[in-house]
Order: sequence, then C-alpha cells, then structure tokens
Amino acid sequence: MNIQEKVEAYLGKPVAQASNKEIYDGLLTVVQEMAAEKERTDSKKKLYYISAEFLIGKLLSNNMINLGIYQEVKEMLEKNGKDICEIEEAEPEPSLGNGGLGRLAACFLDSIATLGLAGDGIGLNYHLGLFKQEFEDHLQKETPNPWIEEKSWLKKTDTVYPVQFKGLNVNARMYDIEVTGYNNKTNKLHLFDIDSVDESIVEDGIDFDKNDIEKNLTLFLYPDDSDEQGRLLRIYQQYLMVSAGAQLILDECTAKGSNLYDLPDYAVIQINDTHPTMVIPELIRLLMERGMDMDDAIDVVSRTCAYTNHTILAEALEKWPVHYLKKVVPQLMPIIEVLDDKVRRKYEDESVAIIDRNDTVHMAHIDIHYGFSVNGVAALHTEILKNSELNNFYKIYPEKFNNKTNGITFRRWLIHCNPRLTALLDETIGEGWKKDAAELEKLLAYKDDDKILDKLLEIKHKNKEDLCAYLRETQGLEVSPDTIFDIQVKRLHEYKRQQLNALYIIDKYLEIKAGKIPTAPVTAIFGAKAAPAYVIAKDIIHLILCLQEIINNDPEVNKYLRVVMVENYNVTKAGKLIPACDISEQISLASKEASGTGNMKFMLNGAVTLGTEDGANVEIHEAVGDDNIFVFGASSDEVIEHYAKADYIAKDYYENNEAIKAAIDFITSDEMLKVGCEENLTRLQNELINKDWFMTLLDFDSYKETKEKALAAYADRKAWAKMALVNIAKAGFFSSDRTIEEYNRDIWGL
Repeated sequence: MNIQEKVEAYLGKPVAQASNKEIYDGLLTVVQEMAAEKERTDSKKKLYYISAEFLIGKLLSNNMINLGIYQEVKEMLEKNGKDICEIEEAEPEPSLGNGGLGRLAACFLDSIATLGLAGDGIGLNYHLGLFKQEFEDHLQKETPNPWIEEKSWLKKTDTVYPVQFKGLNVNARMYDIEVTGYNNKTNKLHLFDIDSVDESIVEDGIDFDKNDIEKNLTLFLYPDDSDEQGRLLRIYQQYLMVSAGAQLILDECTAKGSNLYDLPDYAVIQINDTHPTMVIPELIRLLMERGMDMDDAIDVVSRTCAYTNHTILAEALEKWPVHYLKKVVPQLMPIIEVLDDKVRRKYEDESVAIIDRNDTVHMAHIDIHYGFSVNGVAALHTEILKNSELNNFYKIYPEKFNNKTNGITFRRWLIHCNPRLTALLDETIGEGWKKDAAELEKLLAYKDDDKILDKLLEIKHKNKEDLCAYLRETQGLEVSPDTIFDIQVKRLHEYKRQQLNALYIIDKYLEIKAGKIPTAPVTAIFGAKAAPAYVIAKDIIHLILCLQEIINNDPEVNKYLRVVMVENYNVTKAGKLIPACDISEQISLASKEASGTGNMKFMLNGAVTLGTEDGANVEIHEAVGDDNIFVFGASSDEVIEHYAKADYIAKDYYENNEAIKAAIDFITSDEMLKVGCEENLTRLQNELINKDWFMTLLDFDSYKETKEKALAAYADRKAWAKMALVNIAKAGFFSSDRTIEEYNRDIWGL
C-alpha cells in the first residue's frame, strides 16, 4: 500500500473529501506505525537523558522528514487539493518546555536517533504545559495550554511504577512518544504521569489548588514558585520523574542481564541541569532495597550518572531547604546526609559541602561529587565554570570537567522551516550536508557567485513576505518585507537584555521625532514569555507592547520604524521567524548566557549576528571571522571584574549620558502613560536607574554604535548576501549531531 492508500484505509474515505483534522489524524497513525517498525531492540548499553523539559514542537512534518516520506506526502496532498501547511495547523503544539534547555533536549533526542545510538528521554507529561501567553491591555496574561488530544503522539503504556511521598503513594504511568532518527532507527521519549490529575481544578488563568497533589502533580511545567506550596510542588514533580525513571532504568537493565553491580555497562544517565538531581540518591535507595550495601550503591551510581550544567547564574542552581525535602521525600534525606558526610570527611572547604550551614541542600553539588562527568555547553561557559563559578570543584575534580558546545538539529531548523534555502543548498552543493553538516562549507566556493548571492536575497525576501502574511493573519499587524527584520526571540530574562533593545528603539523613536531620519527602515521583532512570578520580566514585555502601540500608530515614525511582539512564542512560531531574519539579536550580558541555541538557528538560516562575546557567540565569531558578525559590549572578564569590585553604578550612566537619560525618562512620559500602566512602567524605570543588575546601561553606547553599523552595512545588498552565505557555510559545527558525537565519544561510550 502507498501512503495515500494507508491514509484512506484509516479514514474510510478519499483524502480529497477529508477535513484537515481527519487527514492529520490519518497521517499521525501511518507515521506512528512506520516509526514503530524501526524501533531498536539490540543494544546492551543505553543512554537515559533525564530532563524536566522536552520542547519537542509539532511532530508530524519532522517525523515525515526523518522517515523520508515528507516530499511524497506533500505531493500526494497537493494532488488532492490539500496543503501540508494547513494540515500542520491542525496539530497542537506540545508545551513541554520553556526555552533553550528544553529545545536542546529535543534536538539531542533527534540527533541520538539519527546517529543510530540507543538513547531514550525521560521526563514528565505536563497536561497544560508551561502556559499559553495572551496579551491583554499590553500585559502578559497566562492561560492553560492543553495539547493532549484523544488522537495524539502520546501512547499510553501499561508500565506503572509506585512512587512514595510522605503520606501519599501514587502510581506513575508511562506514556511514550516515538523519536525518529533521520534515515535511521526509532528511540523513545518516556513521559511519566499519574491517572488522578484533574485539569478542571484550574481556576482563572493558571491558578489552582497547589496542595491537592493527586490532582495537580503534572498539570503545569514550573508551577509558580513564589510561595512555599509552589516550591514543594516542584519537589513532588522532580521526584515523580526520577523515581519512576530510576525504576524503569533498573528494570530494563536487569531484563538485559545486568546484576546491577555492572549497571554502568548497561546504562548511562545524563542529568540535564539540576532538576533531575534526585535520581542519584533515589538510585542509591533502590539499589539498597534490592540488597546492595550503601557504599557499593554509591560507587555504582557515581559511575552511571553524568551532569550537564546549563547556567552561570548562581540563583538558577537549585537549592532546597532540608525541611522541604523532609516534607516531601523523607526517605532520601538519610542518603543525602551520608553523601554530605562523605564529602565533609574528605574536604575541609565548606563551599563544596552538599548541605550548607543554613540546612540547604545544593543539588549541583550532589551531581558534581557523585557523577563521573560535568560539562558546560559552550567553550566560554565551561571556562567560566572552571575558573570562577565552580572553581572550588574544578580543583578537586579537574578530570571530570569537559565542554560540549550545544548544537541544533538541521532537520527541523533548516530542512523543515526553510524549504527554499534547503532546495538551493541541494542544487548547489548536493544533499550530503543533511547527514554531515560539515559539508555546508562547500557553499564557500560560491561566495563571489552573483547568481547564488541573488538567490539568497530572493529567498530571504520571500521568507519575509511569508512572515508578514502570518503576522497580518494571526495578530493583525502590518509589516513591510522591504524593511530590515531585526529579531530577538528567546525567554524573557533581564540577563538576555530585551530591555537594551527596547531602550535603543526609544532612542531611535526620539531621533525620528526630532527630525533625524534613518537611512534604512527597521522592523524590530520580539517573541518571549516571562515566568509568571518574574515581575520585572513582565514589566519589560509591557514596555515593548506599549512601544508597539505608540510607534506603529505614529505616521511620522512608522515609515521608518515598527515594533512587533509575537504572542505566545513557541517552536512553530520560531520556525516562521528564523528564516525571515536579517539581524539576529544575541545581546546577553557577557558571561551570563551559557550557550544560546537561537544564535545557531539564525546563523544557519542566513541571518547575521549582532551580539556580545558571550556563550556560543564567541564560537560563532571564531567560525565566521570579524567581517561576518557585529560584536559589541564589555567582555566577560570586564563584567566579572565589575561584579567582583561592585563598581558598576547605573545611576552614573543615567545622569551623565543624555541619550540614556532621555530614553529612560520616556518610559514614564505622558505618551507612555496614556497607553501603559503607571505601576509597571515606574517600577521598570526605577530598576534601570537604581539597580540594573545585568548592566544594560554599561553597553548602551557600544550597542547603539554597532547596530547603526549593521544597519548601514545592510544597504550594500551584495556584501550583505556574502555575509549571509558565510554564516550558512560555517554553521555546520553547530549541528547537534556533532554535539552528540562528542558526548558519546567523551562521556557515554555507547
């Protein structure tokens, strides 16, 4: 049977007569069957990638690309008067992640399967995801984001594990999502859930009774942790994930013949950030339950677990008060106390203890002492960990530390989201790059070929037209494709400095109002969600939405400058924004962004980076050279020194720099207060003048000057196309296939 016959057999009617939703359901079934046929059953040793987030995005097209049937299905649908893009719209987007951490985990699963390695993901099945972002009165409003339908990628299994909390026993049920490799085998993403979760307890927005654990346990990713109930709920979630995951791992390994003393020969567990750290004491507990003595259990687990650090921000390394853990998982505390005692007997340095003098458990410290590998996610990030943030640990365990620069899967971030560029690459350099991304370098041979450069410009323009149509349709926003698309899309966090971009926009607005007309019109596009309890981040969104209202409705200004804030930014929207971008904004404060992966996606799609020397920007700069990137701002060393000396005073910049003062004063100007909320705007203004922890004002002049250079460079279309070409050609290193090959070579040994 061909695909059309299979789909029609499922539908019981011709494709031409079926609705988009029916066709989607039919294709989903066919794809699941094809994926299941490629399941792997042959490996002794297996990787278990445990993560609180897997931002997998919509799966239909991605799976069809990996199974090699995308083109065939697209043509079959066209023949029947259907459009594959409209079929994709019928698919809900799983909201199982927040930002780069979760998207990275999804790219990694794709690459693990593509390289033919045995590796499954372990996470949680959040019913309502992170949240759906809506804009109301220029403010972010959070609403539930349900994605689980009767017919879905999620397969309910009969695998159930008992999980014990203090005074509450639950059964964790496993749901599976197939992870297809590109022309290769299929692995699994295992998501745990409990049958008693009740979506109807959610009240207005995303509020719910945080005490009713049986009903709320897997409702939301990262429940609001601004109160104790919310923080305890996070511990419940994390323990459900690691306890069920650990039981699954031990069962799978014993089924293959492990006697558990040889567990490291059968399993390697990659702990993605600190959320799954409790898997270490939990595995020790389970091994002791199965008859192993404690020292042996600790030894076995320490040779099985590896830890990826994703942050330089100390406040993002999880710490839990002992009394919280005793309230939720008292059975783990005696084990954690022994782990701490062993460390204290060995090392006098109080800073490497697991339980500090305030009776707080440091999760990262468990990972570092009782795992065999600690990796950062970009060269600069790993050096900062070794030299400052985790230096005390590096001195003890230099052999454990290693770098694995992040990567992205080119299947989703080029083949799927940018078919025009994919076609040009196939025609120009062949299709080998799809399997070996290093082959993109072949494109450099065409950097003086006018025909190819013109094609790149034409593709970018068409992608911009598509984005304009999408913004008009979904948000009623009018944007011209004949402007420079300057895009900053990522989580909203002060260290990522969307506020710096916003201050530049105010400065530009004030210049235009004063009669200084820019040479090139710009459309500044943002997309970002702020954590529900992160007040200043929500104030920054409010500022951007107010600017969108004022600037886009001002006929004097909107010919030269427009502002767009995309609502509910997610993987699908990223797939539309990234191929249309001219200038990629990567403007975090140097030394604060561990890596970034958006920077890689934009580069791969022919955008030019405007960024600080931070995270993987440093490696992008090295790859493309000084002429194909715009770098500004203080260096990470300078920033680290400012923090050490505590000598950065925002108010001095505000008082001594006219442009900065004018831009910040504008935040509470009459124009702004007419459309905005005084409380939010005043709070943000005070934050910038009196605190500015991430040194926005320090880099303002440098940012403005460098951005003007980038905008001026855009005018020479040939030269710009050449820059775009070099960025695409040099993106091969940033493939997650390369990252996973390095993990396997240096850490996993599959």
